[in-house]
Amino acid sequence: MEIKELANREEWKAAFPVMKQLRKHLDEEHYLQLVEEAAEKSDYKMAAVIDDGNIVAVTGYMPMITLYNGRFIWVCDLVTDEAHRSKGYGARLLAHVEKQAGENGYGIVSLSSGLQRKDAHRFYEEKMDYDKVSYVFLKRQL
Repeated sequence: MEIKELANREEWKAAFPVMKQLRKHLDEEHYLQLVEEAAEKSDYKMAAVIDDGNIVAVTGYMPMITLYNGRFIWVCDLVTDEAHRSKGYGARLLAHVEKQAGENGYGIVSLSSGLQRKDAHRFYEEKMDYDKVSYVFLKRQL
């Protein structure tokens, strides 16, 4: 098992089948366009757990600055392949992001999680020691 930073279109494409389990609304081409643009414009990074040559978990994250958090890392995506859940891969990826944050002077790691994702909420709060501090609101401008 290793954690690898994914840094190019070919590696991002290899992660798509796992990421698709979280981001069901994306097709591969739109996903690749968004990852490329986010990497270029927002310093978005992607990392994966690779076990026995296969990507089994993926995270996407990026640095941000807000008045609320100051300088922090925002976890945009975190997903473990359905066939590989409850093996500690998500915890390892989140620990990797936390380590990257610390090494780069970011004192906070933050994320949002859909209201329906009760198991994920237990994971963040009970296993990873995250605090629930707010709700995220969204208004679609169509």
